Amino acid sequence: MIPKEIKLLGRWKLKKLDYHHYLPLFFDGLCEIEHPYDFFARQGIHDMLEHGGNKILPVIPQLIVPIKNALNTRNHKVICTTLKILQQLVMSADMIGEALVPYYRQILPIFNLFKNWNSNLGDGIEYGQQRRENIGDLINETLEAFERHGGEDAFINIKYMIPTYESVMLN
Repeated sequence: MIPKEIKLLGRWKLKKLDYHHYLPLFFDGLCEIEHPYDFFARQGIHDMLEHGGNKILPVIPQLIVPIKNALNTRNHKVICTTLKILQQLVMSADMIGEALVPYYRQILPIFNLFKNWNSNLGDGIEYGQQRRENIGDLINETLEAFERHGGEDAFINIKYMIPTYESVMLN
């Protein structure tokens, strides 16, 4: 049985949507923590990034404030979701990683706060690993994606904002 939410999403004509209107709207929804609003935001972003292609790049400047707002909530679930979406955003089309580089100074300060925020259970088992809910690991994955897809200036800008970051490309 397919949930009603998914049936509604299937009716959209993703190729015809106005990305300048809807993509920032869905990114605003990243701050939501109540179901079904959080689901709609995540699924809408996922679908638009998957099918957007060259329509995504011109919208990047409009996405920075919603991304920054989501990260500044300091809510564990919201930050994890935002980091996963940033990874998907960078890989969704050509030049997006490079287009994000000028905005690192707005996005990365919160990364620096949580970069080393890993769960230490000693001999215990961290089940959040399987669901990718460890903020420290997600931040490292996101920074690596930024560096890989951000062009030649990405590492310098990441290192400026997060001095402890080590390059994955230079090693």
